[in-house]
Amino acid sequence: MPFNLRITPKFWRQFEVDSPHRGFINYRRMWWQCVIVMASVCLLPLMITTVINAYQYQEVLKSENIAPADRLVSNTARSISFFLEERRSALDFVVQERSLEDLADGKNLARLLYRLKQVFGGFIDIGVIDSLGVQLSYAGPLDLQGKNYSRQSWFHEVMIRGVYISDVFMGFRGYPHFVIALKHDLEDGDYYIVRATIDTQVFNDLARPLNIGPASDTFVVNVEGVLQTPSKFYGPVLQKAQWTTDSESFHTTVKELVDPAGRSLIMGSRKIDNSPFMFVYVHETRGILAGWFALRSKLIGFFVISTIIVMLVILGVCTYLVSAVFEADKIREAVLHKVEYTNKLASLGRLAAGVAHEINNPLAIINEKAGLLEDLIHLTEDFPQKTKAHEITQSILGSVDRCSTITHRLLGFARHIDVNFETIYLDALVKNVLGFLDKESHYREIKVHVEVEENLPAIESDRGQLQQVFLNILNNAFAAVEDGGEIKIGIYSINGNKVAVRIDDNGCGMPPEHMKLIFEPFFSTKGRKGTGLGLSITYGIIKKLNGSIEVNSQEGIGTTFIVTLPVKRPA
Repeated sequence: MPFNLRITPKFWRQFEVDSPHRGFINYRRMWWQCVIVMASVCLLPLMITTVINAYQYQEVLKSENIAPADRLVSNTARSISFFLEERRSALDFVVQERSLEDLADGKNLARLLYRLKQVFGGFIDIGVIDSLGVQLSYAGPLDLQGKNYSRQSWFHEVMIRGVYISDVFMGFRGYPHFVIALKHDLEDGDYYIVRATIDTQVFNDLARPLNIGPASDTFVVNVEGVLQTPSKFYGPVLQKAQWTTDSESFHTTVKELVDPAGRSLIMGSRKIDNSPFMFVYVHETRGILAGWFALRSKLIGFFVISTIIVMLVILGVCTYLVSAVFEADKIREAVLHKVEYTNKLASLGRLAAGVAHEINNPLAIINEKAGLLEDLIHLTEDFPQKTKAHEITQSILGSVDRCSTITHRLLGFARHIDVNFETIYLDALVKNVLGFLDKESHYREIKVHVEVEENLPAIESDRGQLQQVFLNILNNAFAAVEDGGEIKIGIYSINGNKVAVRIDDNGCGMPPEHMKLIFEPFFSTKGRKGTGLGLSITYGIIKKLNGSIEVNSQEGIGTTFIVTLPVKRPA
């Protein structure tokens, strides 16, 4: 048998088997409905739970990374703001404690610059500018004495605001720096400006904390988005970034975005107080969600494995349940089939009883008239051809007895006949049954061979019913063989407690599909010539006598019946 047929349940081949009842229930559809319902009940909650857990973990993971980003942006922005405020306060202290004449002295200004570098660091130069924009004194690496700044935008802004912090620029120095300028009013209504240049190296160090990873970047930009410190992702100082930030927000904001390079980022930003700068922190979500991707793979693997296990269990349970229903329906069909044929047999029995009863009446009259005729023959001395008439009356009486036996058997179909156990030698019983078929075997030249085992034990059984069994089997054998055929009968004991009768013929045989149906009532291989009841009745009698019957047949070769009966009467 092919492997696919071995693993396929029986109900799956439902429509390949002819049955008058099996078409009422579609077992395949029942199986599919069972699988779909159970899979929905089992897998849908599992799927929903897996999706919810994955989503919640992703959100928790993002929030856990957003909170550190918020803290880092806030703390770094405060550090930069403190750095700027510290230097602005230092300049304010200078103008408050020193007079204009003291600051205008170049030597004093140089000593002051030296102390600012020593105490605060980051100062490059310092200069004093009068209200006309002319630099009165200067301490630093360049020669800016007497330079006029009156036309510079920063000069006008510091005149209005009182304090000015510039963007990072290159200027005459050729390296990035920015300026802090402070206005100081005099008592006579005039004013002057102290202007200091700040090195961006300390500024850069503040903008790049030590605790950022390889997938992170921090930098400072101005309101136009120009880089004020170098960026690992977006280039060197003074390069224009290709995206804008919320430069008006003095609160830390953290959000997700995709930059022009296609990187998916979490970006945190905050404007630095009292300055044109904004601190920006970016982190690639690829790094943030690395743990999420690993967990997602595990969740998917868990879901797939769980689904496979659940589906295997569901398929097994559904197959078992539908197979159980299928087998129960088969038993129900067999019972209905048996009831149907039992009703037919009951009807046939009632018909046989009626026919037998009606025939018994004329048979009784014939028997009485034949007996009267026999008496008249004996009482009449000169009856012509007395011997011949006697033979005729005896033949009539014998035929009446034979008809009585037949009607008795017909009545046996209509009522239950108790088993009458007696001691029987099967060889004698079989030979007696062959006597009924002697004329047919002689006419058709059918050879019948009987082989009997020596010392064959007698059995305890019902003689009349066994005669009916072997007569039915031999009738079928005679019908199967052609004229000149051969029938072999072997009678032998098995283990001393059973006796078997084997009947072989070289007739037409039976195809395999008929072998399953030969004991079914009303099934006949003889077409309209047979009733289909012989082997069914034979099977019932043998089972009632605690025996067994086996059949082997090959089409075109012949058929073998083996009837096995117990020696002792069953308890």
